[in-house]
Amino acid sequence: MTTPFARLVGRLRPGAGSGGATAFDRRLLAPMMLGSVLNPVNSSIISVSLVPIGAAFGAPPSSTAWLISALYLATSIGQPVVGRLIDLFGPRRLFLAGTLLTGVAGVVGALAPNLGVLIAARAILGFGTCAGYPAAMYLIRSEARRTGHDSPAGVLTALAVTNQTIAVIGPSLGGLLIDLGGWRTTLAVNIPLALAAGALGLLRLPKTTPPRTAGSTRPLAELDPAGMALFAAALLSLLLFLMSPAPGNWYLLALAAAAAAGFAIRELRAPKPFIDLRVLAGNSPLLLTYGRALLAYVVSYSFLYGYTQWMEDGRGLGASRAGVALLPLFCVAIVVSTATGRRTEIRGKLLTGAVGQLAACVMLLALAPDSPFVLLLAVAFVLGVPQGLNGLAFQNAVYYQAEPERMASSAGLLRTFGYLGAIVSSAAGGAFFPERADTPGLHHLAWFLIAVAAVFLLVTVLDRSLGAAPAAEK
Repeated sequence: MTTPFARLVGRLRPGAGSGGATAFDRRLLAPMMLGSVLNPVNSSIISVSLVPIGAAFGAPPSSTAWLISALYLATSIGQPVVGRLIDLFGPRRLFLAGTLLTGVAGVVGALAPNLGVLIAARAILGFGTCAGYPAAMYLIRSEARRTGHDSPAGVLTALAVTNQTIAVIGPSLGGLLIDLGGWRTTLAVNIPLALAAGALGLLRLPKTTPPRTAGSTRPLAELDPAGMALFAAALLSLLLFLMSPAPGNWYLLALAAAAAAGFAIRELRAPKPFIDLRVLAGNSPLLLTYGRALLAYVVSYSFLYGYTQWMEDGRGLGASRAGVALLPLFCVAIVVSTATGRRTEIRGKLLTGAVGQLAACVMLLALAPDSPFVLLLAVAFVLGVPQGLNGLAFQNAVYYQAEPERMASSAGLLRTFGYLGAIVSSAAGGAFFPERADTPGLHHLAWFLIAVAAVFLLVTVLDRSLGAAPAAEK
């Protein structure tokens, strides 16, 4: 008996359609998918590791929140930078370098003697996992160009469902690993994952050079290191302020504004800019997609981290049982993604996802320290619907809205805005759970998330550009 996902992947076999030369190369699927999930697996595993790590090092939630933020600080900056490098040089070398860094991070994290070293390992991990998703989106676009098929909904769905699947495994696997060998095993798991991804990359990723566009020079001349450095400085300053928005840190906002101004001037003057601001400013549908991603991921990551911490601290569940309580979220998301994935229509997915997020946030207000376990499962079940729809809709939107020659960097920017949402979520968790994740703090967090989800819904309702959806794949 085959699952819907297995049937979906089966349709991508070599030789399907009008011949092997016009079919998506199925050999690319394994490295694409494994590379793209290196970041999600670490996101989901850490959600059940925060409390044990805090207990081991005597650190409150406001300190362990940096384990989340360190990874996303690195990936927020690294994703579009590495994506641009992939656009210029192809995915193979960047993919392999990323898997090497991921393995190094696994070793450092597993041996970390204190919280500071562990945070550093998470930052290395963030840079190491930067290449996987942009490389996958680049390969999808390049295969579409090679085969002449413009609607890769099946491949995009396979990629999205794979990420949902690893999210299913992550919390439960994290709880199991903690029970078997302590929280250090949740870092060590990156070692075999990196080895497997690296081997698949060596064996299957093509040694190709991206096609040059008219007027192109050598790839090195198109790097724009000054633009990349100013982008990194602006984003780093902003994110550091968001993590600690105290009066004494207002200087970070000034640094962010200065670096952003310098970045804008540089990119408007550069012959080959890192991010083409003129083109991006004229692409309002893509900008709105990035904004919606930020809002949606504030909510989803707040559930993944804040809600999970409350289940362990405020509700008294162990790490493994908290992982079980999250299973309906990811199982429903897989079913929803698989069922709707081959329909490339975007607006309906986003409207349903926004309403689902709003409903799940309202449900948090009903939780108490003695809430029955079935109510926790119900919250996860409701959130599973938007979890399955939103990521797929954002991915499809970027595929159709971005310039083909900048597909990897545009996909990297999508992840950057998602990570901005994760960092806002982490900052909110630190603010509402200053000492421990108790029920009053959860309710305060719920009201914040209700406001964010309402803005997400409003922006989606008012966006008329979503009506022009691409045709569904035949």
